[in-house]
Formats: sequence, structure tokens, C-alpha cells
Amino acid sequence: MPRDWNSAYENDDTPWDKGVAAPPLAEFLERHQVSGEVLVPGCGAGHDVRLLAKQGAEVVGLDIAPAGVEKARSFPVENSERYALGDFLKLGPEYHGQFDYVFEHTCLCAIEPSERRAYAESLRLALKPGGHYLAVFYRQVSDYDGDGPPHPISSDEIDALFGEHFEVIESFVPERTYDSRPVGAEEVALMRLRA
Repeated sequence: MPRDWNSAYENDDTPWDKGVAAPPLAEFLERHQVSGEVLVPGCGAGHDVRLLAKQGAEVVGLDIAPAGVEKARSFPVENSERYALGDFLKLGPEYHGQFDYVFEHTCLCAIEPSERRAYAESLRLALKPGGHYLAVFYRQVSDYDGDGPPHPISSDEIDALFGEHFEVIESFVPERTYDSRPVGAEEVALMRLRA
């Protein structure tokens, strides 16, 4: 059953919000520059948005929850960051072909697995030709019984969703994670949209 994300923010029931940007993203950014226009779907409080903007990217954080967007806007602005209310799975035409990067952290694992095809389609729509998909995939969820979120994703599912339209540039198991996620539970992948 889909979660009421807005109520979660209104009631401060957001265990996924650790108060800082994703450690695997910080690890990636120490070795690589992410520049241009970046979209962060399911941005929540915007910690990842601010880290990307601090590096110099022009970042749009998109979230379906008005209270999440409000929380993100409550922090001091970091360079070129902005937030918008919207449903990534029903991506508006104003976002089509606009982004050099889409950064994934907690959106894909939060939606129902049945919605992942719509996610993959919105991803292709959002990116410019040759654009990049930078993802922190949640590969293993402790004691997962099919009831999420979060919902893990296997390498076969990743290939089925993205393999036809994307080429993998790099992937690795990050050494840095939140304390609640053991090393090995996540995978960082950088992919390029095929022309």
C-alpha cells in the first residue's frame, strides 16, 4: 500500500531522513564532478540537493509531499538549488529533456515495485540526450519480507529496467553508508542514456 508521504513529514515520521546527505553520494563526489542541471526525485528535506549544489551543479529537488518541500526550503540555500512539488512518476512536460543528471537515492526504493517501469520512463524523459543517471541502489534490506518501503532491487531488476536505454559507466559498493545500512547493502552506479 502506498505511503502517505505528506503525513509522514507533517508528523515527523521520517526515519529515512538522517539529517545529512547520503554518504555514498559524498564518496562519489570526492572522485567525480557532477555539473550542469541535476534533478533529484523524491528529494525530501533536500540534503542530497544541497550537497550537489555546493559542488556547483544547478539542482532541482522534486518531491510529492508539500511538507517535504517545505522542510527542504527551511534550510539555508546552497548556491543554485530550488525545490518543486511534483510526482516524478507523472513527470510534467516542463521537465522533459532538461537535465544533465538525475540523482537517485531513496525514491526508487520507496515506490511500489509495480511502479518502477513508470520511474524508468520518467527518468528517460527527464534527461537530455547522453545525460547521466547517478544512483545509490538499495540492494539489500534487512529482514525484507516483501512489505516496504524500502524495497530492495536486484542486479537483474536493474538491468531489466535500465539496460536497454542506458550503458553503465561505473559501479561500486560504497565504503561509506548510514549507520543503519551495512556496507554491501548499497551500490552506486553511474549510467549514461544511449543516444
